[in-house]
Amino acid sequence: MGFKEIVAKRSALKTSNTGVTTASQLTLKQSLYPLALVTSLFFLWGFSYGLLDTLNKHFQNTLGITRTRSSGLQAAYFGAYPLASIGYAGWMLRHWGYKPVFIFGLCTYAIGALMMWPSGVYRSFGGFCAATFICGSGLGSLETAANPYLAVCGPPKYSEIRINFAQAFNGIGTVVAPALASYVFFKHTEDDVSALKNVQWVYLAVACFAFFLAVAFFLSHIPEVTDADMEFQVQETHIAGTEKPFIKQYRLFHAAFAQFCYVGAQVAVATWFINYATESTNVTASTASSLLAGAQAAFTVGRFSGTGLMRLVRPRLVFLFYLGGVIVALALATGVRGRAGIAMLYITLFFESVCFPTIVALGIRGLGRHYKRGSGYIVGAVIGGGCVPALQGKVADIHNSTPLSMVVALMFMVAAMSYALCVNFVPRYRIPADALGDSSIGQKNNQVPQSDIEAKQMDPSTGKLTDEATATEVRSDEMRDDLKTTSCSDLARGFHSDRPGRRNEYCHTMRT
Repeated sequence: MGFKEIVAKRSALKTSNTGVTTASQLTLKQSLYPLALVTSLFFLWGFSYGLLDTLNKHFQNTLGITRTRSSGLQAAYFGAYPLASIGYAGWMLRHWGYKPVFIFGLCTYAIGALMMWPSGVYRSFGGFCAATFICGSGLGSLETAANPYLAVCGPPKYSEIRINFAQAFNGIGTVVAPALASYVFFKHTEDDVSALKNVQWVYLAVACFAFFLAVAFFLSHIPEVTDADMEFQVQETHIAGTEKPFIKQYRLFHAAFAQFCYVGAQVAVATWFINYATESTNVTASTASSLLAGAQAAFTVGRFSGTGLMRLVRPRLVFLFYLGGVIVALALATGVRGRAGIAMLYITLFFESVCFPTIVALGIRGLGRHYKRGSGYIVGAVIGGGCVPALQGKVADIHNSTPLSMVVALMFMVAAMSYALCVNFVPRYRIPADALGDSSIGQKNNQVPQSDIEAKQMDPSTGKLTDEATATEVRSDEMRDDLKTTSCSDLARGFHSDRPGRRNEYCHTMRT
């Protein structure tokens, strides 16, 4: 296939959000290519996130800053997320579609990565924070589109499995980044300026890779899943609640709260992992970075194992079990020291693995026409990653003990558990999650004819779906009702005739 044919077959950059498309019932085979392309993004921001945690500790030494101030990297990175997901990226997603958000996010991230170069040259922590904020804006835009896309592109029955499997590649990136930092950046130079110069080259390579992916997305055909498609799925499974306005989607806001608490605690644990290791075992920062890579490997193993477990057990039950494991292991990590404490953090990261993507998938289930806007709120809730680490860092500075400060992360994990309990034991939460998960939409034996699908249109104000013929009939009935209540003088306004009774005949004709 030549370049002209590839360009000709690429999908459009803007898609109507009110028409039902065949993407509402994509089969597993039809969704493989777009899902593979989107999955490649997860390694990209997994690498960035893993590198961020490693740089945090080394900046404390190289630039001579406190633990509280070094958490500014996390604040810049995660602070950009709600601005993207609820703001500009969320608006683009609702009005233009997924593809332009993917391209915009990749280009923004690449620009932020390029800005790391001058920040390293001038040893400017403020410059690093600004570049990190731009990177976070790009990655926040990507997550605004990628997470819901993975959840809805394909049979709803496998939504949690798809998003957890893709997020496992995020875990691979978080393993590679600290390992690279340990054995390449800081192996021989430890915490001097030469190490920062090594970081510059890596971000240059990442920027080139991001620009390459942006071109790949531009040239690819990506099925657009519209709000009307999601409303079609919900109405096919007879889930109630989508007729309510967005402000009354309480399950969504509880999921966003849980995501805020969970991500804040997860980032806090990873952020202060190296400090925890150096304080409790007296190892060097380079060795602690290697230990962090091992913990992220446990995180990745947990994601793959959790994904496999979801084939056998309902995802909401796996989520409850894993989050419970996080709370138990983290509680033990606050009380023990040495190798036992490191082991508890390894177990903590293992059980953290499935929580974030499963909250996304469960949180948007049953939202119908609200799912794009709703997913933006859940993704935007990761701003917790910019708040909790700073709070925990302050506690660590006050008590001069990172292990003791882990109690902060523990409290937020307990708060996140409230959603896991509700989605398993409260019918208003559990029934929508199970109904869509048990549906056969997207299965080969349950395909609605394409002509019937594409004839449907959604009313954005009510979320009701009608085909073109039904919509015309409904409009005619509504017009007839309006005419019956309109006075004859108003109907015949502008009508002139010399014949007596002609005006009344005209009114009768109009009304019937």
